[in-house]
Amino acid sequence: MSRAAPGVRAPRETIVITGANRGIGLALAAELARAGKRVIGACRAPARARELAALEGEVDVRELDVVDEPSVVRFAASLADDAVDVLVCNAGVGGGSHQALTDMDYRAWRETFEVNTIAPFRLATALLPNLRRSPRPRIVALSSQMASLQRKSGGAYAYRSSKAALNKVMQVLSVDLEREGIVVCPVHPGWVRTDMGGAGAELSADASAQGLHALIESLGPEHSGRFWTWDGKEHPW
Repeated sequence: MSRAAPGVRAPRETIVITGANRGIGLALAAELARAGKRVIGACRAPARARELAALEGEVDVRELDVVDEPSVVRFAASLADDAVDVLVCNAGVGGGSHQALTDMDYRAWRETFEVNTIAPFRLATALLPNLRRSPRPRIVALSSQMASLQRKSGGAYAYRSSKAALNKVMQVLSVDLEREGIVVCPVHPGWVRTDMGGAGAELSADASAQGLHALIESLGPEHSGRFWTWDGKEHPW
């Protein structure tokens, strides 16, 4: 794939972020827009995404329901022939309040897989033509340390299993796209103070976003198919 010649300023990158209207997605959109990136912030209800629309820098708010195939098709069509340099699959759900050994909501479990595991693959494949237009395409899927098979703790069956499956999907996708130079990585964003992470979490959304920004900038072919943390460390599967 082509690279900018020495002394020639590279074109501004376009970054698609799903679930960009709140939490880590909103913080990352703000961080990247301030850095001069063109941010396409995708969410289900753009009319209500006032904080996203009000961000400093170039932020293009577009409608996307990641689990709805027609919505994904429309979103991909809206990008037309635009290059997408980075796709950040951030939209996710926590699995609900009933995912314990003796209290499992099986319908919510299936829905969690739909959002956390299947949707990132669906969107990544839908945007392959746009990613192929980039001189340096990257796909980053926000996962969780709770998905690691090296960590032993109980509960949260739906969330843990959906993110563990996401990790494998991204690893396989990295193999299939290796020859095209498309970098694919699942990333643990840290334990972040959001609606999902809770008020007692270790990191602010802004701190996580700053780390993710640095990681996204650093990713190259040698990083593809590996599980990373928000602060640039490799995470055990």
